[in-house]
Amino acid sequence: MMRANAIGVATVLATCLWTASPASAQQRPLVTEDPETIGAGRLLLEVGLDTEKDSKFPLAGLSGNLFAVPNIGISIGLSSIAELQIDGGLYQRLSITEQVPAPLTPLLELDGDRTSSVKDMVVATKIRMLSETAGRPALGLRFATRLPNANNESGLGLDTTDFTAQLLAGKTVESIRVVGNVGLLIQEDPTEAARQDDLLVYGLSMARALAEGFEVVGEINGRANFGELVSPGAEDRGFFRAGARYTRGAVRVDGGLLIGLSPRDPDFGFTAGLTWVINAFTVP
Repeated sequence: MMRANAIGVATVLATCLWTASPASAQQRPLVTEDPETIGAGRLLLEVGLDTEKDSKFPLAGLSGNLFAVPNIGISIGLSSIAELQIDGGLYQRLSITEQVPAPLTPLLELDGDRTSSVKDMVVATKIRMLSETAGRPALGLRFATRLPNANNESGLGLDTTDFTAQLLAGKTVESIRVVGNVGLLIQEDPTEAARQDDLLVYGLSMARALAEGFEVVGEINGRANFGELVSPGAEDRGFFRAGARYTRGAVRVDGGLLIGLSPRDPDFGFTAGLTWVINAFTVP
């Protein structure tokens, strides 16, 4: 169930977005994917840090304050309509505030009231299927695989592999960029062999420019499980993000606030990062 404070913040941000000027395609601090790609031969590098208060890991029975740095993203423009994405992180640390019995509790190897690990890596391909016109949005597809880099002994990983397929849409309406995602997440159940959960994943974002190079952004992003039997760790999750970013030349800096929308999500969190785009190579 969405928290009342998240709904209030979303309303205020939406009002601000509808009264400002145009924006470019989505990047950090948003996670909703724009169907537009970065362009042939271009390389996009992202580096950032995240903090979350009362982050929850239900399969390990852990709750606490999470800090992750550096979060790294690399996008490679394979052609004018396709790009390869690699996302992950070198370090994440949970300061444990609560521990309860859970399915993976017997596997935990904790160091006092803290635990740490690398982040899972996500490898994805994004393809723009249709360009935007006056009468239709841009449409694209994204296929992503999450790899089990974070181990379950830390409580921060599951040692499972997930697959996501999404339809992406984006349209500039008057002076606002609206982007939507919807798709399927196939998630392994780490507590039972040969079992999986199929979840609906979704996202809706908006971005507007308040001044040259300066934008405010916001989104709602999450997942929903409509199965009769929901595995631990496959419950509904949702996040609201609001933030700003400033672009100067090929470099962009950003910052944002995250608010969890369900009791299973963090209370709130912060993110900040840097994005750099270069012309790396020539596509034959």
